Amino acid sequence: MNGVCMDEEIKLLAHKTVDKIYRKVRRTCSTEFHRLGTNIGIGADGTPTKYIDKVAEDVAVSFIRRSDTKVNLLSEESGFLDFSGEYTFVLDPVDGTRNAYRGIPFYSVSLGVGTSRLSDVEYGIVKNIPTGDAFIAEKNHGTFLNNKRVGVPDLHSTDVLSSLTLGKNFDKLTLSLAEKDIVRSLGSASLEMCMVSVGALDFYVVGREYMRVTDIAASTLIVREAGGVVTNIHGEQLDMPLNLDERTSVIAACNEELVQKIIS
Repeated sequence: MNGVCMDEEIKLLAHKTVDKIYRKVRRTCSTEFHRLGTNIGIGADGTPTKYIDKVAEDVAVSFIRRSDTKVNLLSEESGFLDFSGEYTFVLDPVDGTRNAYRGIPFYSVSLGVGTSRLSDVEYGIVKNIPTGDAFIAEKNHGTFLNNKRVGVPDLHSTDVLSSLTLGKNFDKLTLSLAEKDIVRSLGSASLEMCMVSVGALDFYVVGREYMRVTDIAASTLIVREAGGVVTNIHGEQLDMPLNLDERTSVIAACNEELVQKIIS
């Protein structure tokens, strides 16, 4: 693919894909809420597929397959689908599935656009499905919330507010962090990372190597383009291939100083 025109077509397709999923999920939540949490199979990532996940992904696969603009798709349920594109859409159709089927209004559609690794993701969209708020980032062009430029604060709050992944996926570090400051555990990694990008949260931590690239492709770019930092639990710059094989820990924070404070 070459030239600005094709890049704009890719971005337009990304936005249309997110919008198709957003509308379908909103409609399904309204008309079939009782079915959302039903197990209907096992996804390519090895975890159970809920009805709401399948509905959302089917919309994306069908739309991308028919598109004249060719992109590949990497998604939790289908795995990698090769449609002879240069770019790959790294998609989590519903991030926060449990929130969705339990009626907690904090879940998203997350879509990153890259070629082979997390570090080459050029465009990212995370849309909060219940509210319609959309976070968008383009590499070297900044982060926007509902079309207004946003960024992390110069200094994190003295009243530190964090979000930690707890429950069965906690580790000793996250448990120790839970005893400090003020803590939330909100259930949608992409949105929690986006909260860091606007300073609503000072940091977000997943202590175990648990997260797939589909969970964080878009939101990693969103945090970094907002001036924040995304590392693994050892403080190393986070990067990974665009596949479902690898898992990672995550620290998303407003600055490097806070990352060092967390890991020490």
